[in-house]
Amino acid sequence: MGFDQLKAEVCRVNQALAAAGLAVLTWGNASGADRKAGVMAIKPSGVPYDRLTPRTMVVVALETGAVVEGAGQPSSDTPTHLHLYRYFSAVRGIVHSHSDFATSLAQAGHELPCLGTTHADNFYGAIPCTRAMSDAEFSSFIAGRAPAARPAPAAAKKTTARPRIGVAAALLNANLKPAGIEGGQILCDR
Repeated sequence: MGFDQLKAEVCRVNQALAAAGLAVLTWGNASGADRKAGVMAIKPSGVPYDRLTPRTMVVVALETGAVVEGAGQPSSDTPTHLHLYRYFSAVRGIVHSHSDFATSLAQAGHELPCLGTTHADNFYGAIPCTRAMSDAEFSSFIAGRAPAARPAPAAAKKTTARPRIGVAAALLNANLKPAGIEGGQILCDR
């Protein structure tokens, strides 16, 4: 079973994301779904964009999230991508960016106001910012992402700040070409 075409396209979009300045270090990712095969391909976790190749892409089952093909660990955002694919059947690709300005506004809890026709053509009104996570949501989030035996850093400061619930995602209803990113419908920005 091979998914060479899907992995090549997802790799190309991930590289375009970095080239456009919408992802830094290893943050952010793009995925693409092959609905007939019941899988998605996604950027592997922790791999720098300049080291990505179609072979490094990880293919997971849409239904279970199990790795179907690939040696790397799928992105830590895989559960979010899977959730969106499961609940929005027309979605064929997802882009999770980390643009400096959108990320800064989201972390500050500010919505993204509509400032031009490009935004207005693709999303009606401001892009809302979600509420901060509750203590229970935050604990569940940490328990699901952090290794159980990992001790807290000694210098860590206790804080009441909680991350926002949403994720940065542009849902592409057509295909995974970079032009589609610009014309993609923005679901939310976190």
